[in-house]
Parts: sequence; structure tokens; C-alpha cells
Amino acid sequence: MLKLHGYFRSSAAFRVRIALNYKQLNYQSLPVHLLRDGGQQHSADFRQRNPARLVPVLEDGPVTLTQSLAIIEYLEETYPTPALLPRDPAGRARVRALALDIACDIHPLNNLRVLRYLKSPLEIDEPRRDEWSRHWIALGFTALEAMLGERGSAGDYCYGDAPTLADCCLIPQVFNAQRINCPMEAYPIIGRIYAYCMRQEAFARAAPAAQGDAE
Repeated sequence: MLKLHGYFRSSAAFRVRIALNYKQLNYQSLPVHLLRDGGQQHSADFRQRNPARLVPVLEDGPVTLTQSLAIIEYLEETYPTPALLPRDPAGRARVRALALDIACDIHPLNNLRVLRYLKSPLEIDEPRRDEWSRHWIALGFTALEAMLGERGSAGDYCYGDAPTLADCCLIPQVFNAQRINCPMEAYPIIGRIYAYCMRQEAFARAAPAAQGDAE
């Protein structure tokens, strides 16, 4: 059985849970609490799985994989239906571009280890840390909203009317934005896609509150 090491509130682990659920794959969820015990990702056992000490980690028999987008691409190649990438090269490139805009340009600036470094040693207080996150999310969402509106390519989802890799990345990032009270009124397409996705079983079952380690 597939094994997913993750944290209920991790955006990256959330992405992989969406993909696993959409592909209707059975998997064992193995919680790694990023705050408890000084951060369980720093344990010797977990470092053997991922020296970067980041979640998620996916185990598929002898195969151990890190990085959420690489994991989802692996699932796409190993379990190709239902697909999370379009069939045509241009469509696949567009979906990957949307996903990378989130995973590379928005998420890294407001993930846990960056925020903890802002807290200590830089001694930046929580309100200003939240403002930091809101700034970078707003900058990224402004561009993403424009891209989703281009040529009417967004349908119920980021690309047409079926989930893709882009939706796996977008939904956790919107959840994170809402958690820190990021204003969303300027992003009606993003908001519409988020609301639609969260009514779908694969996304709802992947949400942080639905996880066994949720607090």
C-alpha cells in the first residue's frame, strides 16, 4: 500500500492527498507533526526518508519520493487514469506553469520554516509575519487571476472542466490564504474554482480538517 508521510496543515501534503483521492488510490496516512517534539521532521528516522526534513514523503514499496509535484507526476505516470494533466503538450505546459507559479513563487515565501526564521532569529512579530505572507500571496494571486482569465481556459477548474495538477496546488494555497485572513475579493475566478473544488469529494477528503491528525 502507498504510504504518505505528511502534516495535516501542510499545503504540499494537501496537494498530494488531493491527487491520491482523485485517482481513488488507497494509502496509509502517517502523520509527521511539524511543531510537536521540536518538529518530528527533524527526527533521525524521518531524515533517513528525506534529508531536507520536509513533508510530504510518499513510499510505494521500495520507492521513496519527496517534493509534492514530483510525487504527483509519479502518480500520474504510474496510475494514469483519471488524468491530472491534459493530453496535448500545450495544455500540459499551461497546467504545469500554473502549478509552478503557486508551488515555486507563492508557497515557499509563506511556508513554516520561512515564517519560523522570521520569528527567530529575526524577531519579527506575528502581525508582521502575517502581513509578509499576505503580501506575497496577493502578488502571486493577482498574476494567477489574470492567467486563469486568459482565453477563457478556466472552467469549473483551473484548466477546463476536470481537475488538474494546477488545482492540486491552488486549493491548498487558497486555504492557507484564508487562514491568515488574506482578502480574496480581488480574485473572483480563484474564489469560484476554490468553492467548486471544495464541494468535490476528492478535495473535501483531502482538507486539513478531515485528517486524523487535525487539531
